[in-house]
Amino acid sequence: MHPADCRALDRIEVGTRLGDFELLTELGAGAFARVFLARQRSMQRLVAVKVSADSGTEPQTLAQLDHDYIVRVFDQQVIDGSTPLRLLYMQFLPGGTLLGVLRWVRATPQTERSSALLLDAVDTAMEEKGEIRPADSAVRAALAELTWPETVAWLGARLATALSYAADNGVLHRDVKPANVLLSAEGVPKLADFNISASPADVNGGSYFGGSLPYMSPEQLEACYFAGDPADLDTRADLFSLGVLLWELLTGTKPFDDPTDDPAAVLARRRAGAVGDVPEDCPPGLRRILLTCLSPDRDHRWSDGEVLAAQLELCLDPHARALVDPAPHTWRNRLRPYLFPILALAIALPNLLAAYYNRQLNTALVHDRLDAATRQSVRTYSIVVNLMFFTVGTMVLCRLGRRLLTVPRCLRRGGRCEPHVVERTRRDCLRLADHAVALAFVLWIAAALGLAALLGLLEEDLPMRTVVHLLAVAALSAAVAMTYPFFLITLYLVRCVYPLLLHHDQDLRADHVALSGLRARCHRYLVLAASIPLLTIAGATFLPVDDLLATLTPLRTVCAGGVLGFVGALLVFRVIETDIRALLRVGSAQE
Repeated sequence: MHPADCRALDRIEVGTRLGDFELLTELGAGAFARVFLARQRSMQRLVAVKVSADSGTEPQTLAQLDHDYIVRVFDQQVIDGSTPLRLLYMQFLPGGTLLGVLRWVRATPQTERSSALLLDAVDTAMEEKGEIRPADSAVRAALAELTWPETVAWLGARLATALSYAADNGVLHRDVKPANVLLSAEGVPKLADFNISASPADVNGGSYFGGSLPYMSPEQLEACYFAGDPADLDTRADLFSLGVLLWELLTGTKPFDDPTDDPAAVLARRRAGAVGDVPEDCPPGLRRILLTCLSPDRDHRWSDGEVLAAQLELCLDPHARALVDPAPHTWRNRLRPYLFPILALAIALPNLLAAYYNRQLNTALVHDRLDAATRQSVRTYSIVVNLMFFTVGTMVLCRLGRRLLTVPRCLRRGGRCEPHVVERTRRDCLRLADHAVALAFVLWIAAALGLAALLGLLEEDLPMRTVVHLLAVAALSAAVAMTYPFFLITLYLVRCVYPLLLHHDQDLRADHVALSGLRARCHRYLVLAASIPLLTIAGATFLPVDDLLATLTPLRTVCAGGVLGFVGALLVFRVIETDIRALLRVGSAQE
């Protein structure tokens, strides 16, 4: 700023009148401007007036932005004189700034921090301005239930959506810091001071790159001090600054050790990564999210504010965050490496149960009526078909789930995969159970048709009733082989594998339709599980008396097993539905 402009700003005093505004009290001051609480005489309302030199494009920038978490600008006036001054008047927010909250954080022991800290800071700022705390506020009531890490995530999610909205309108803030976040009487944050913001076109043209050194991203430091490429600045630079702000709110200290104001030393510290640690009560997911914001490589940060906001909303849902970021020693983490053995057991055990039912019923209805040579042929056919179909089924499932066998393993070891690969793996994860049970159904029916054809060749006068029995028993066995593996596979994948795939720059809203579809399919398979004992009883009513007496014991076994299987499927279904609902809540929180 020119020295004459500074002198003109310094001469402004509280109580004076500038144009249509009576200056009541000073709210803040910076290197380029001063902000006052003022009364607009023509409208008889309180506004915040920012007084600065008549330069820059902040009014035009803010005029483009109409968002719940961005300070709303009303208009501007220019006061003529030897040094023209611009009056930018905007929405008055009585709750102070996050800089004031940060002072409270540093003065409060870590173990005593909670959402009450934010509300107390807001109330104190309001009292200083003569404002009264709002009564019956739903927002304040919801905030009062949060821990301090959850409060930080709540603030961050709203600021991230504001940055996303600004970026979508072609505006980069480039000076995200606590002093530039104002608070409403309810504690709602609103982003302000776009005085050095720019559109991507301005950035590419090499416009002003200022900002606050402790909050700058590596690429912003390079552009500002080291003739870096202006095109390297995008919304990820603002998200880096937001990450510094949130870390500082969470811990009371900045994530980087910047002992000097030397830009070269600060840049070296940024490239080395964060050095601080988070409180013990901080959810693992919040630490992961902030470290992703602070990555020295912008390609490893969140791609936009909406993705970051959805991840921060995750921290506000205890069930969802326990899914996505379980504690290190929980069974969910311990079972993640054993995907292939667990899926193999989930498929094999119900299929062995189905094979047992199939053998018991077919022995009573069909096999005991065949001659010795035909029975031997049937046994040989069963061995060959089981070996062949088991091999084919394993190969097909390995092919369908190939990404699930490699991508989660890579991510667990700290590796990175291309976003489109992770996205396809998530889709595979949500559909693998359907593919597995569809394959089981096809193989069971194919085996039954093959057996019927074999008997037709070996038995000249094969009764049609026998063929019907074979197919009916195969359908019942296929239902068992479909239903129970579906729930077991889905339980494991949704609880242990799918959440891992949401860590790496993944938009939690992207799978909303797929998760809703999976929940609907769970309902249908639950109906199928309930129908197994009912279909067994219904089928028994059409058996002749002799057949019914011969199969009474196997039928009782199937019915009893079907009832127990339905109870187990119902319990698993409730767990899966709870998990899916938690993921859907987070996925829709920012829509």
